[in-house]
Amino acid sequence: MSTQNFTLPDVGEGLTEAEIVTWKVAPGDTVAINDVICEIETAKSLVELPSPHAGVVGELLVAEGTTVEVGTPIITFVTDAADSAPAAPSAPAADEGSGSVLVGYGSGSGATSRRKRPAQRPVRSSVGVIAKPPIRKLARDLGVDLTTVTPTGADGEVTRDDVMKHASQASVFRNIQTPEWGEVREEVLPVPERAQRDEGSAGLARGLSPVPEPAQRDEGRTESIPVKGVRKATSSAMVQSAYSAPHVTVWKEVDATRTMELVKRLKAAPEYADIRVSPLLIMARAVIWAVRRTPMVNAAWIDTEDGAEISVRHYVNLGIAAATPRGLLVPNIKDAQDLGMKDLARALNRLTVTAREGKTSPADQQGGTITITNIGVFGMDAGTPIINPGEAGIVAMGAISQKPWVVDGEVRPRWVTTVAGSFDHRVIDGDGMSRFIADVASVLEEPALLVD
Repeated sequence: MSTQNFTLPDVGEGLTEAEIVTWKVAPGDTVAINDVICEIETAKSLVELPSPHAGVVGELLVAEGTTVEVGTPIITFVTDAADSAPAAPSAPAADEGSGSVLVGYGSGSGATSRRKRPAQRPVRSSVGVIAKPPIRKLARDLGVDLTTVTPTGADGEVTRDDVMKHASQASVFRNIQTPEWGEVREEVLPVPERAQRDEGSAGLARGLSPVPEPAQRDEGRTESIPVKGVRKATSSAMVQSAYSAPHVTVWKEVDATRTMELVKRLKAAPEYADIRVSPLLIMARAVIWAVRRTPMVNAAWIDTEDGAEISVRHYVNLGIAAATPRGLLVPNIKDAQDLGMKDLARALNRLTVTAREGKTSPADQQGGTITITNIGVFGMDAGTPIINPGEAGIVAMGAISQKPWVVDGEVRPRWVTTVAGSFDHRVIDGDGMSRFIADVASVLEEPALLVD
């Protein structure tokens, strides 16, 4: 017999740490290779970690809710001597089809028998409830007892909407349903002189002091929330973007009546019977079309050892900011410029469902070139969004509501929205971003120009 330590594997995609969310085993449990031992959460994915050994669980070295770095021992196994060089276990997965894989943790063909639990081990009350891991985590986060939820899914499965309805919370996704490209995909433009950052802003960022704690804290009046996972990654990215790229925002009010009419026609069209259509689809097509006319909004500022350069991408990996139970994610649709209306609609549907169910993989969140944030789903008319790091522009789509509008000299009720765009002023100037937003507005006013 020998004791084997298992360390947190390399989670890949530039991530260096993960939180132990839930242990699936306890000391004394018998496990086989590839049995799930715990659920971990990185800044981008929620994944299940399989056992690399066959044997008996010795000790859990890290408590649930603790974030540890890659390489940290998290569990020990008591194994036979023959298990000193175990076969490689299968790669951990968030859920089927998530694409989340821990780098350096390859697949193998080990035994697949389930572990034997001691009879005396307590069993959770929701063990008999049919629900996917992301739905169980959502229920935990909202304090919902799954045994009290009425399931509406196939075969009695509890869905996300079931949990949200039970918690009396509205789904943040309720309204989300709502020139030729050249052969060269990317080019580099030299920057004559390295741009100097505003030392005042940088100094402010460096000099921010934490708010002092009061001498005494009344119990129950305040609550401390640990900053970790997606929230930690988001805060770091937003601070980096806000204090490195000089942000400027422009916006325009738009008569989107014809967009709403087109959406209504597409919903009724037989060829779109299995596709959810919303104004976001038209907005996405408008942004892609406008990028082709103003490519610098799709570029990125790159700091180099010799100064700086601007990378111009002749393709669009279209990011869609999505509010999820785990926090803000920005998955993107790769090569969106090659998709027609129906294929783009399907891609938006997949992106939305994947984010909503917590299955967005790290790869889906990397490589974006420009982002849309649909703040209209929250009832907001306009905003000044922060640019996603590695990009030069972000477009905010406000709520579409009926307002009085002058048409041919007469005031009429029209469907009106506001389109706002923030841009990196090192990469693109105000006239370029203004033309870009004007082009987006033109498509929303007359979307039939882009129909396949």
